[in-house]
Amino acid sequence: MHTEFTDAQRQDPYIQEADKILRKCVHCGFCTATCPTYRLLGHESDSPRGRVYLVKRLLENPGAPSETLVGHLDRCLSCLSCMTTCPSGVDYRHLMDHARAEVDRRFDRGVSERLFRNLLVDHLSEPKRFRRMLKLAGWARPFKAMLPGVMGEMVAKAPARLPMPATTDQPGVFKAEGEQIGRLALLPGCVQPVLRPDINAAAIRLLTRHGFEVVVPEGLGCCGALAHHMGKEPESKARVRQNIDALERCEREVGPIDHWVMTASGCGSMAKDYHHVLKDDESWRDRARSWSERARDLVEILDPLYLRVTPLDSAPAVAVHNPCSLQHGQKITGLPGELLVRCGFSIQTPKNAHLCCGSAGTYSLLQPDLSKQLRDDKVSALTATGATLVASGNIGCLEHLAGNEAFDVVHWVELMDWATGGPQPDL
Repeated sequence: MHTEFTDAQRQDPYIQEADKILRKCVHCGFCTATCPTYRLLGHESDSPRGRVYLVKRLLENPGAPSETLVGHLDRCLSCLSCMTTCPSGVDYRHLMDHARAEVDRRFDRGVSERLFRNLLVDHLSEPKRFRRMLKLAGWARPFKAMLPGVMGEMVAKAPARLPMPATTDQPGVFKAEGEQIGRLALLPGCVQPVLRPDINAAAIRLLTRHGFEVVVPEGLGCCGALAHHMGKEPESKARVRQNIDALERCEREVGPIDHWVMTASGCGSMAKDYHHVLKDDESWRDRARSWSERARDLVEILDPLYLRVTPLDSAPAVAVHNPCSLQHGQKITGLPGELLVRCGFSIQTPKNAHLCCGSAGTYSLLQPDLSKQLRDDKVSALTATGATLVASGNIGCLEHLAGNEAFDVVHWVELMDWATGGPQPDL
């Protein structure tokens, strides 16, 4: 793709990177076949190829972007299926990161939308605030029909009752059972401890049972993905620095940490990108790279282990939903299913398993109509497998797919924990 940046613009390191990415695109159109929004809408500007053109226009012209342009960019899920498909290696992920940061700086969304987006970043990323917000939403449920648009959607999605917080999500050290083979730091997350505290509890049981000491570091919080994907660059970078500080402090206190582990694949995809987020900050760049290189999804830790399986009386058939942030963001595809098979489960793979379920972080709140269509398609595909249990590895997907009559939804670590001596998941 030909670009027309001025000499002054080319001095900007962000423009230099974007220019290299844009020039790789050869407009072949392979990406359109796997783009969820293009499949639904059929509009070129709602395909990755079309959005690459729009980002080029946005970055070349320093003025305020049009509402139409921003609308097409906002409809992108950042599922990264296009990157899996692209034969030219276009780094669409980081191009969209640039674009969203530019939109946040240069586009006036209006008071109400700006406040709502700030509310999401400020409250979803802090477990205590998120819990309070859900309680308020529960009280407002009888009045949801009176609330405007997205606010009504959010109130309707709030669970009727919240589980109690788990002690395993609090800072602490969980000793290995038997001989210790390593030390891991666990990222507790922000939304997950409030909605499904059993997930991290299962992960800690599973890891300590197989010889790992697990540490939940003091001060380790939201990975930064919520702010990052909404273009809020300063807030995202602040979260990244806070987590690096927390991990380094923890390592000084307890000793060397082999890896830090995520049970939410969206967090893992973000954590592995810390080095890129802080690439232009000399005082943080090497520190960020060290922790990016040590970030692991839980299934990567489990893969080389000999899992001590306790045969179950009746292991159910399981349909596997591999989150986009795992299969496209981290390039981990068959591993979750392989681990479940090792644990004694028979697995089913749904049709179009590469397509997004529509959760995509805050997307289900900001683009509810498209999100619902994608969820309905995914639920139909999972139902067609005949399995009454669906396993996934990202809190957003779990909550988005739950609540239908065809199947229950659990995190695959809960099944692996059950199969190796832990309690049966609460279905």
